[in-house]
Amino acid sequence: MEPNYIEVGPHTQTKIQCCLCSALIDPNPSNMCVNCLKSNVDISEGIPKQAILYFCKGCERYQVVPGTWQLCILESRELLALCIKKLKNINKVHLVDAVFLYTEPHSKRLKVKLTIQKEVFNGAILQQVFVVEYVVQNLFCEACHRKEANDFWTAVVQVRQKATHKKTLFYLEQLIIKHQAHSNTVDIKPKHEGIDFYFDKKDDAVKFVDFLQSVIPCRYTPSQQLISHDTHSNTYKYKFTYSVEVVPVCKDDIMCLPNALAKYLGNIGQICICLRTTNNILLIDPFTLKTAELNEQYYFKYPFKPFATSRQLTNYTVIECDAIDYREHDQHVNRNYSTKHKLADLWLIKTSELGKHENYVHTKTHIGHQLNPGDMVLGFDVANSNVNDDNYETYSASNKLLPDVIVVKKFYIDRATRNARRKWKLRRIKLGTGSVGTTVNNDFDDFMNDMEEDQEMRGTINIYKNPDYRSNNDEEQPDDTDLPQISVNEMLDEMNEQKTEVKSELVTVVRDEMEIE
Repeated sequence: MEPNYIEVGPHTQTKIQCCLCSALIDPNPSNMCVNCLKSNVDISEGIPKQAILYFCKGCERYQVVPGTWQLCILESRELLALCIKKLKNINKVHLVDAVFLYTEPHSKRLKVKLTIQKEVFNGAILQQVFVVEYVVQNLFCEACHRKEANDFWTAVVQVRQKATHKKTLFYLEQLIIKHQAHSNTVDIKPKHEGIDFYFDKKDDAVKFVDFLQSVIPCRYTPSQQLISHDTHSNTYKYKFTYSVEVVPVCKDDIMCLPNALAKYLGNIGQICICLRTTNNILLIDPFTLKTAELNEQYYFKYPFKPFATSRQLTNYTVIECDAIDYREHDQHVNRNYSTKHKLADLWLIKTSELGKHENYVHTKTHIGHQLNPGDMVLGFDVANSNVNDDNYETYSASNKLLPDVIVVKKFYIDRATRNARRKWKLRRIKLGTGSVGTTVNNDFDDFMNDMEEDQEMRGTINIYKNPDYRSNNDEEQPDDTDLPQISVNEMLDEMNEQKTEVKSELVTVVRDEMEIE
């Protein structure tokens, strides 16, 4: 039926009659008024008005697709994108706006008001607003199911170091915290000689092992155990174990290198001190200032163990300190010699015998730039110790002129006083079940002392301000102007660091896939 055109006036627009209700309207492709168009055409047809969202109460995540879960805050942008993604046929219309409507937080209901547009009847664009109600149902995710069934891990990384103290493991802990390498773990448990890291996926465990190999010298041995086998679908379920062995060399350890390894490291002296253990082991000869870096490949090819650790050191008092110019005695000085240390002749006496006896001992040291008469040092008493090491016995049999004392480091003040004066702190990993003894706490205090004394080593970790520090402790400080301190510029604010971590957890894949205009 042809539409009837009516001329209203000479200066007015031509009107037509609606083909259904005969109301006067402006011409449009559908020849219908807005009310008739809305009553006869539903552009939201095919889009469900109700949907179901699955929520895991264990980890507080929503299910995106079966097997994939996402952390979303209530009425957040991420949850809104997830709700829209749950709707079928939503891609057949143009989404204009989407907002949450208020619902009771405990009602297990979410309401989203959608505004959509669609082209109908030869180019006519119709806009419609409707509400979709989501029912939130509880459903445990696979990870929480396995956790409740005590079968929640797929792969475990067993980090072990057979050493008497934990300095290297403490350093590794700080690197893990800085790089958030433990973010995918489902549990962390302390063990006798290390830590176990449990993962839900094998790929996360492999990625963690690669991180360990990049920051500390270590090697690993993989293994797997068959848990179940489905003969109908021919699927296997394994549990994977990665045994990581960290080299048993820590900072301030004294060792005697095998002769073949000493020659490979540029004919360095066999008696060496470990300056630091990072991705390589940095060694120094305390009698010649020769240095070398040892990687895990050659360590496990020529294995050895320290014959003295920081727990076996004795306190000595410096009586006399004379600097030595090693360049006068060695005509082949090159870059393998440390320029940050200074060789010196020392006359020492045990601090416990000071004023009682005059049993002075002579030795050489690599820390002559730090010492003055009256200072105290920590050294290993070679003359009065029984060293049980094959490499050392072979070396001592061919070298009769061995020093009576091997000086390792300078001693400043006692542990308790340094802890009271400390304005900074380090973050720790929250471990699962396990006991932490007094020995471990003392080792951690020694590790913090090492961080104050070694600027290069603490430059690789994060140090935070200590809010519990009281400035009135400065009134009772001893007169130690050379005591190593960490400046305020090297300290981070822990609150800002935690906010950054929370933001990183809320970044999701849905935001990248779908933008809401």
